[in-house]
Amino acid sequence: MRVSPAIRPSGRVVRVLVAASVAACTASFALAGTGHATPVQGARSAAAAAASVDLTDAHKKDIAMQLVSSAENSSLDWKAQYKYIEDIDDGRGYTAGIIGFCSGTGDMLDLVQLYTDRAPGNVLAKYLPALRKVDGSDSHSGLDPNFTKDWRTAAADPVFQQAQNDERDRVYFDPAVQQAKADGLRALGQFIYYDAIVMHGPGNDKDSFGGIRKTALGKAKTPAQGGDETAYLGAFLDARKAAMKREEAHSDTTRVDTEQRVFLQAGNLDLDPPLKWKVYGDSYSITS
Repeated sequence: MRVSPAIRPSGRVVRVLVAASVAACTASFALAGTGHATPVQGARSAAAAAASVDLTDAHKKDIAMQLVSSAENSSLDWKAQYKYIEDIDDGRGYTAGIIGFCSGTGDMLDLVQLYTDRAPGNVLAKYLPALRKVDGSDSHSGLDPNFTKDWRTAAADPVFQQAQNDERDRVYFDPAVQQAKADGLRALGQFIYYDAIVMHGPGNDKDSFGGIRKTALGKAKTPAQGGDETAYLGAFLDARKAAMKREEAHSDTTRVDTEQRVFLQAGNLDLDPPLKWKVYGDSYSITS
């Protein structure tokens, strides 16, 4: 997982990892049901609203991937990122793939292990011992000089692409959407949660997803608790922005200010196209 400051060498957003543990990268969510008591009518209404538009719909999910890619990669072409790999000098080794799997935080190791389970003898399998050794550090020991080249070779393999998709869903997308639906949030709220977990990780400290959600719950009720959806999401974005500003790497908050809050202020809780937004001053649109 990573966050994206406004520095973009070679036209690409620098992606900086959140300072989270390997355990945080693979932690499962157990947040649903925390917070205030839930009024029965509010829960029923919230459940009906969340069921009406689900981010797991193929088209909605693709929109979510494009939105994240605009901030993470300065491009809407998220599928072009399977081959992405570089060391962005953030202390977490190599950052790679569609969601920023990193050699220093364990999620890259998990990904390559999954790929090897599905395709024994693949071009990356030989790096598993090295990935285990560099886990928790920024070391390239045992990876250089050919790891980046071999990663790009593997990225052309549909099996590796699917492995990236599956790990993205297991660690980030599915837990975020599950929690958002439990909170009674529609597609925009589900996306807001997903983008937050991508950047901040699924932990429970104050600057991880769980901590941000806890702060928001102290300010507003979720729809599942009988609260107003727009008011709650506003509180969540406020809490997230505060968390971002506590780290220098988060200094540019446009993915909140000129992307997500724009949709929220427009009342587009179902995240329906056409969508227009800006990240780091660059303009993007999804027309359908």
